[in-house]
Amino acid sequence: MGLSTFAPLAGRAQQPASEIALVDVMPEERSYDAGSESEGDIPPPERLPYRTTRPGIRSWLLPWRSRSRKGGVLGRLLHQAFLGFIFVLGVIKFLSLSWDVLVYLFPDDLDKSLDAWGFPVGPVSGFSHWSTNGVLPVACHSHNDYWREVPLRSAVDAGCTSVEADVWLVNEDLFVGHTLFSLDPQRTLRSLYVDPLFKFLEKRNTPTRFQHHRSFAGVFSEDPSQTLVLLIDFKSDDELLWDYVYAQLEPLRTAGYLSYFNGEKIVPRPVTVVVTGNAPFEKVLGNSTYRDIFYDAPLDLLHSASESHQAGSGVTEPEDLTSGSELPAGDMYNYTNSYYASVDFGRVIGRLQRNRFSQAQLDLIRAQIQAAHRRGLKVRYWGTPGWPRGLRNHIWHVLIREGVDVINVDDLREATQQDWRKHRSWWS
Repeated sequence: MGLSTFAPLAGRAQQPASEIALVDVMPEERSYDAGSESEGDIPPPERLPYRTTRPGIRSWLLPWRSRSRKGGVLGRLLHQAFLGFIFVLGVIKFLSLSWDVLVYLFPDDLDKSLDAWGFPVGPVSGFSHWSTNGVLPVACHSHNDYWREVPLRSAVDAGCTSVEADVWLVNEDLFVGHTLFSLDPQRTLRSLYVDPLFKFLEKRNTPTRFQHHRSFAGVFSEDPSQTLVLLIDFKSDDELLWDYVYAQLEPLRTAGYLSYFNGEKIVPRPVTVVVTGNAPFEKVLGNSTYRDIFYDAPLDLLHSASESHQAGSGVTEPEDLTSGSELPAGDMYNYTNSYYASVDFGRVIGRLQRNRFSQAQLDLIRAQIQAAHRRGLKVRYWGTPGWPRGLRNHIWHVLIREGVDVINVDDLREATQQDWRKHRSWWS
């Protein structure tokens, strides 16, 4: 072993004192054993641990480290609070955007859902200063009109020429609502439709000394000759319902505001009453010389009855027909007893593959329109898709192009105030 064994230690002894102070003393458990013959018991000098700082510097940094540790906890708390605040803002923004999307896509559906829970008090109060100046009539039917913010007026102010009221016979009165659970004593056929129409038409048809012949102005100031269709959907399966409807229309009838059939032709007036649903067709036919309540004929049956009848030139207006006009043999629905010819779009036409009409669907629509027009009836499809909006607008565009007379709508703004024929994209 000799001196060669201690050569590394001898080299360390020659280092300056300042450098030796930075070197850790070898741990006692790893000190050199004189009885050992292995040089591996002594760690090599380059592996000896070194101090990073002098003891004085380390003691000076201890208070700073303590403050830093406290500041780190506070920083983490502030960081977590900030992240929580951002998360809450994100949730609020998401809910706000979701609501905006729902309102944008389903404006009237939301109105119906909200109105079903709470109806405005005094539904007729909104008609005291009613005016239709500047309102242009649009061939649209206000589906479930009683769900509007102000029934009747909302549709007329938008320009719709047809409104719908579902009626139930309850406690000897006609309540308006979609279901029995949604009925309200303040919302009756008389309070929502008959009385407001009568008062408004009375104001518009005040006789003057300049009138040599009595004429009647309708609800639209821009087109006084345009009639307003009041479609009454019979919900109750009760034979007495007809008698109550007929009786409650008496103010409009007595004033001469109801369109009627006089046994030879149709005499148009400001209001045309049409019944549908469970309405009895035989009651409509009861008087052959005077009728002021017309029927909503089944459009699909008109087409079936006309399949063997040779197609002629289409007739679009009842006044173009007379009692001797040619009609399909054995047909019971015509302009003398009916006004609309309607059918469920989804049930008869079906879904659109790839959002486009097939040739078979177009042929069926054209045949049904031709069958109705040949009888002097106006065509209406109900149950058309309301969403996506691009698909809905495309269906509206095609139906009008093919000759449908009135569009069944829930969204009054889209149907009357925008050129929806240009909206062909899926979502817009």
